[in-house]
Amino acid sequence: MSSWLGSAALETSLYRPVKKFLEGLGFEVKGEVGGCDIVAIRGAEPPMLVIGEMKLRFSLDLVLQGVDRATACDEVWLAVRASARRGRERDPRVRKLCRRLGFGLLAVSSRGLVEILAEPAAYRPRPDRARRKSLAEEHRRRQGDPTPGGSTRAPIMTAYRQEALACAAALAAGPQSTRLLKEIAPYAPRILLDNVYGWFVRVERGIYRLTEAGEAALVRFAAPPEAKKRRRVIGSEPEAAPA
Repeated sequence: MSSWLGSAALETSLYRPVKKFLEGLGFEVKGEVGGCDIVAIRGAEPPMLVIGEMKLRFSLDLVLQGVDRATACDEVWLAVRASARRGRERDPRVRKLCRRLGFGLLAVSSRGLVEILAEPAAYRPRPDRARRKSLAEEHRRRQGDPTPGGSTRAPIMTAYRQEALACAAALAAGPQSTRLLKEIAPYAPRILLDNVYGWFVRVERGIYRLTEAGEAALVRFAAPPEAKKRRRVIGSEPEAAPA
């Protein structure tokens, strides 16, 4: 098959058509947020939050994912690849199940066309406000849309990793104070203190430098453009440690 979908039977193949569909409904869409294939947000506070999950075929696992996500959002959309023949996603019982659960169901064709098989209903489970807040916060903090929904083999570019890379990019010019690094990454003091990735080492109180692992990370991951700009502003000379 010469189509883009037939050339690579991956869940990520569904991401862009589904993203375009949701953007057509006025949502800002990002992939792989908080363990969800897709998180889409629309409107002001409180925003409408939609979670999308994708599989190549309709399955129980897909339904269970939707059930798990339902408490953290306003709507759940399930998306599958449209079968060449009449597949399970077109079974009337499947559409009835989605309607009973309050899920939307989408079929993505080999040409990237999105068909609505079931609209999300008004069914509302007990909301999980903490998880909803976590998803919205991760969506807000993440710069751009660096990880396509459905990715499984590459590290997910979370907001935390983005800020850690911004700190690493600044420290590549030499040791810096946490106060200055906080101008680049709001959570810099906690990131440097926790040192989850082993990229940083404390030189003295409030001053950190980059480790070899941090230098390797800058090679592996593209340094955020904003970090490169801020690095020129900060300069290479470390500030005196705070009293």
